[in-house]
Amino acid sequence: MSAEPALHGTAAPVRPVGRAWTARFALVWLGMWAAQLAPVQLLLPLQLEDLDPVHKVRDFGLVNGVAGLAALVALPVFGALCDRTRSRWGRRRVWVAGGVIGYAVGLLLTGAAGSWVAVGGAWLVAQLGMYAAMAGLTATIADQVPSAQRGTVSAAIYGPQAIGIVVGLGLVTAVGTGAGLAYAALAGLLLVTAVPWLLRARDGEPGPGGRPGSLAGALRATWQAPWAHPDYAWAFGGRLLVNLGNALGTTYLLYFLTDGLRRPDPEASLLVLTLVYLAATVAATWGGGVLSDRTGRRRVFVAAAAGLQALACAVLVVVPSWSSALVAGVLLGAGYGAYTSVDQALVTEVLPDADAAAAELGVMNVAAVAPQALAPLLAALVIASLGGYGVLFSLAGACTVLGAVSVARIRSVP
Repeated sequence: MSAEPALHGTAAPVRPVGRAWTARFALVWLGMWAAQLAPVQLLLPLQLEDLDPVHKVRDFGLVNGVAGLAALVALPVFGALCDRTRSRWGRRRVWVAGGVIGYAVGLLLTGAAGSWVAVGGAWLVAQLGMYAAMAGLTATIADQVPSAQRGTVSAAIYGPQAIGIVVGLGLVTAVGTGAGLAYAALAGLLLVTAVPWLLRARDGEPGPGGRPGSLAGALRATWQAPWAHPDYAWAFGGRLLVNLGNALGTTYLLYFLTDGLRRPDPEASLLVLTLVYLAATVAATWGGGVLSDRTGRRRVFVAAAAGLQALACAVLVVVPSWSSALVAGVLLGAGYGAYTSVDQALVTEVLPDADAAAAELGVMNVAAVAPQALAPLLAALVIASLGGYGVLFSLAGACTVLGAVSVARIRSVP
């Protein structure tokens, strides 16, 4: 097998990052995920049910669908702009700071919204802030983390994702006096967790590189990269499909527990299921990332992780019950946890140009973010018109299997 040309541009980092650096990096992601996932899993469904109970499924799909469509444009554009930013505070830190502030403002506006349309507009503002912060944070791995640490450091992105769900749900449950205060609490958490990173973050000036000087030229080169670098395209396809499968399997859990399993207290059941998912995800995220770094292998971990997620979906299809949901939570958490940390390390190793890391990772981030936003719209169609939750979970499992096949086509990474 012939490997693709090595990544060109700025030299790859060789100096290891320390534990304090990794802890601050994980903390800012904890706040980001809590502010993202608590609304998606609980606040937005409940808010839309109060505002428009008859069309709650449609509204939820549209609100998230608009944010997903925005990601297709915003993530690559923000990444390209981040690569070209020049300031006394660095290029990555500026985008993280601006994104976090915009994210917090969007959360406050969402809590104050009085119609489902207003909720959609405010949530879009919040998501644009998140995309801006992601542009700076994910590029930092390619800028500062050597290849042998990227699985472990990538776990600092996705380990906090699972913890963030519980922290966010616990926080909004604790305040429990209305949507406005719940969103404000999440905004406050987001700002607090970002401060340590912003105070200590340092990033150097970009190398001279050979990228086009204009934004339009940079974006054109970034979108053309998959044609010239097939491994970059296969990695994008694998990430898109596995994240879509996971999103289809988790987005409507509250409604599945309410309408599918008829749980007497679906909100409490969602919290229990989330805790199960959390334990499996955290263990697999850190374990998968560390083992991948030590063995130097990426693809086998990604394939096994996708298989676990497909098995979780099969359990829910064959035996749709509360007990099977708990088993599926363990399998899905373990599979998704191992997948996220190793896949993030993998994609940083197939980028065509080190001087365009934020732009090229912006395209990869589309494959991670867009499914989370677009899955509710697709899932709503499946539930309403194609056979309900059994068909939905079958589709989710098929997507993860196809994602594993796509990753298997990569040749430049073991």
